Amino acid sequence: IAPILPGAPIPFAKEIYLYDTRIAGTSYIKNIDEIVRKLKVGDKLTLLREINNKYDEFAIIIKTKDNEKIGYFPQIQNIVFSRLMDAGKLLSAKIDQIDKKNNWYDIKIKIYMLD
Repeated sequence: IAPILPGAPIPFAKEIYLYDTRIAGTSYIKNIDEIVRKLKVGDKLTLLREINNKYDEFAIIIKTKDNEKIGYFPQIQNIVFSRLMDAGKLLSAKIDQIDKKNNWYDIKIKIYMLD
């Protein structure tokens, strides 16, 4: 059986809603204003494990459909989700709300597991 690439459509897969959260670290993304201008509520996002992250062994990167990094799954909430991903579960997210707060973006997302 061929491996399924992150973000690739899966025939007959259903999305199981798991969790609401916010994207962390948007203020550290160099071209975040440019990236956010292209985003809209309902857009799908890709979640990828960053196993070699020196600050967080459970780090999960969040990328747009254009493969642009927009931040991370919040560190305080990522242990269970990273373990699911490490066990082969496919997780994705959808944008629920986008707000600009002073010098950073508050992007709320819904997390789904593909089953």
